[in-house]
Amino acid sequence: MNKKLIGYLLFFVVLVAAFYFFLFRGTDEWKTKLPVISYVKPFHFTNQDGLVFTDKDMLGKVCVVNYFFTTCKGICPKMNTNMKTIYEAFKDEPDFLIVSHTCNPETDSVPRMKAYADSMQVNTRKWEFLTGRKDSLYQIARSAYLLDDPKNNVQKIEDQFIHTQFFALVDKNGKVRGQIYDGLKQEEINRLIKDAKSLLAEKGGAGNFSNNIFSNNP
Repeated sequence: MNKKLIGYLLFFVVLVAAFYFFLFRGTDEWKTKLPVISYVKPFHFTNQDGLVFTDKDMLGKVCVVNYFFTTCKGICPKMNTNMKTIYEAFKDEPDFLIVSHTCNPETDSVPRMKAYADSMQVNTRKWEFLTGRKDSLYQIARSAYLLDDPKNNVQKIEDQFIHTQFFALVDKNGKVRGQIYDGLKQEEINRLIKDAKSLLAEKGGAGNFSNNIFSNNP
């Protein structure tokens, strides 16, 4: 009797496992997903064409985010050369966008950002260059994208300067995913490209956003 009961239990377990396998096979639920590490917060900046760019312009797109400044002679040229490798990999992908923010808005005006974008020879519908208020730019870098230590916000804004080589990866639903990627390391650029491809394959987009996705509560 016990053997018969065990047999029935094993059969039931196999049946349930088979059910879930066929239910989720080929769906995003069946795949190992990149972890969520933060969320985009509301923002309001200006792009290289003098047009308003907000968090809502990222809806439905997989985005790579970084910070730089146009007069940088140190890490920024190499970092944005690596970013252009990412751009070339996805420039024909309609649901992909690169969003580069200045960390030196006092110098990086709209015309200067436009000149820099032109020098990169990229389609600015696929790679946006943003300027704005310094405190807002820095707040988003720290609280949303995790590209700098939030503790630095306690300093006077005029004494602050973000100089970071790190990239953030944002999915179609405004979630910062995967890890913070080192924009100077080729192996991490390759990892970011791979992870971006996996996010592009996920379902989601503007139609699936909830009202609090861009809140302070993960």
